[in-house]
Amino acid sequence: MQTASGMAPIGIFDSGIGGLSVLQALRAALPHEPCIYVADSGHAPYGERGDAFVQQRCAAIADYLLKHHTIKLLVVACNTATAAAIGHLRALWPQLPLVGVEPAIKPAALQTGTGHVGVIATRGTVGSSRFQNLLHTHGQQVHWHVQACDGLAQAIEASTWQADGNLAEIEALCARYISALGPFGPNSGHMDTLVLGCTHYVFARPVLQRLVGPHVHLLDTGKAVAQQTQRLLQQGQLLAPPPPGTTTAAMQLFTTGQLPALQAAAQRWLGLPANCCSVAQALV
Repeated sequence: MQTASGMAPIGIFDSGIGGLSVLQALRAALPHEPCIYVADSGHAPYGERGDAFVQQRCAAIADYLLKHHTIKLLVVACNTATAAAIGHLRALWPQLPLVGVEPAIKPAALQTGTGHVGVIATRGTVGSSRFQNLLHTHGQQVHWHVQACDGLAQAIEASTWQADGNLAEIEALCARYISALGPFGPNSGHMDTLVLGCTHYVFARPVLQRLVGPHVHLLDTGKAVAQQTQRLLQQGQLLAPPPPGTTTAAMQLFTTGQLPALQAAAQRWLGLPANCCSVAQALV
């Protein structure tokens, strides 16, 4: 692996556009850092695939980002990919700084007042040993209410470029899964915290907040991932020097799926122009 400099970009990837929520947090915390984002939409959803498939795709994407973009750090902006493949990636590239995302179990356990916490995530995440270890380690005094949300990430993915935003399907799925978890609110025995255990779900936050009520805290991991990324860059003396003026560093986004979908998502959630987006032909 080539030795990267501070001028090299950060690599970020997800099974689709969900990781753009992590990219939002990275841009806010590290505006001087150039970033390369890969949405593996052509091979989604990861959350309903086996570990071997997810590991193969993650390794292919990491290899692409290292060879074609000489990244200095890799953010695995997908809960399912982190659970299934981050150990595999560390074994393949031991010198590459890696940051994964995990459901905000520890913060939820510290924050809850009622002792009841809801967790929504993909089936791949909730079925992983990594997730079960998180629950055991950080919340033995907490009652966890866990729901696998089949189809929700895909509905959010599709909403980026459909004319009506696909909101009806997203609302119906959110309502089904929130109802299945049980009662939310500040009262005894109710869940007062909801963990968004998939980066896609951040983009359904307004719908979810409306369903659980204004007194329920929704937790995601974007800010924590940005903070950990900054720590690792500082430790490795890899922070990019500030550009002159207030210029924001360049962003390049790639997809293995439909280019218009990524362009629409980049414009809608990051305010980026269409020419920032391309198809990653080497990964299709």
